[in-house]
Amino acid sequence: MTYEDQLRIYSVLNAIPRGLVTSYGCVATLAQLPRGARQVGRLLSQLPAESTLPWHRVLRADGAIAFPENSPSYRRQMQRLESEGVTVTQGRVDLSGFGWKG
Repeated sequence: MTYEDQLRIYSVLNAIPRGLVTSYGCVATLAQLPRGARQVGRLLSQLPAESTLPWHRVLRADGAIAFPENSPSYRRQMQRLESEGVTVTQGRVDLSGFGWKG
């Protein structure tokens, strides 16, 4: 992944409105990386803890949190989403109500 690819992903992340979510695949598509969902996930996993990018607004294509249930990262993502008014039910967000397509 090039530096330019990373910048496009960061730009898409910054564009996701508060209270909405999107999928790794949607971020990849909007960042002009077709079939790049795994690349997006890998980049997000490498963000420093103090990052202000809204990584928590990115979910699996089915609306599920990608972290193992009850892991610290899972709980952190769920708490951040809920603090923005996103309803998380059994680790999943209804994309028809909270989804963002860019």
